[in-house]
Amino acid sequence: MKRRLYWLTLVSLAGLTSLLCFTALGQQEVSVTGQIDFGNKTGSRAPDSSNAVVWLTPAGNAPQKQTVALQRQQFIQKNKSFVPHLLVVQVGSSVDFPNQDPFFHNVFSLFDGKRFDLGLYEAGSTRSVVFNKVGVSYIFCNIHPEMSAVVIAVKTPYYGISDKKGALNIPQVPPGRYEMQVWHERVLPETLSTLTRSIVISSGSSSLGTIRLPEQRNTSELHKNKYGEDYDTPATGSPVYPRP
Repeated sequence: MKRRLYWLTLVSLAGLTSLLCFTALGQQEVSVTGQIDFGNKTGSRAPDSSNAVVWLTPAGNAPQKQTVALQRQQFIQKNKSFVPHLLVVQVGSSVDFPNQDPFFHNVFSLFDGKRFDLGLYEAGSTRSVVFNKVGVSYIFCNIHPEMSAVVIAVKTPYYGISDKKGALNIPQVPPGRYEMQVWHERVLPETLSTLTRSIVISSGSSSLGTIRLPEQRNTSELHKNKYGEDYDTPATGSPVYPRP
């Protein structure tokens, strides 16, 4: 009887210790904040500093979450636009592309990141893509040149997207060392690479400070279709379909 009580006591103490450790670790997680300062070519501050992405990849002694549920996300195609324009997903996540327009779309991405071509599909239907490769995928429609979107696939659950005023928040980050990376559509890749750096997050140091980004390119510049050619200009009211 005494032996049984002894083992029950040990098990209870072990369980309590695990619970306390888990609670302590949970309490250590912090919200990492930052500010995006987006200046244009003239040196003045841009009125819209949204859609800058910052992600933290664990390095060294930074703890990593053992299991992270991958969330299924979507780009709605409506009024010849992708909604939203930008998605950040973890590698392995699925993204749906529902067509809510009363006409055909042909979503494709043949650049860096995940390469795919969903082909021609009709109103009311949905096609999906698994983003199983780290990188930035620029997404277009082969029928409507005005449509564009971006998916950034990362190997970490710790990321944030700035709002219009440039405010940034990355929740529930455990203390430790991380590699910080930054992306924005209007900044050249070579400039973004210079912003990559090693940082240490702790309860007393959870601010990234101000990240200054130069405006270096115009996102409204024309792109090619999936054949590497210019888009056709249709007559008014005439639909354009991809070449066979």
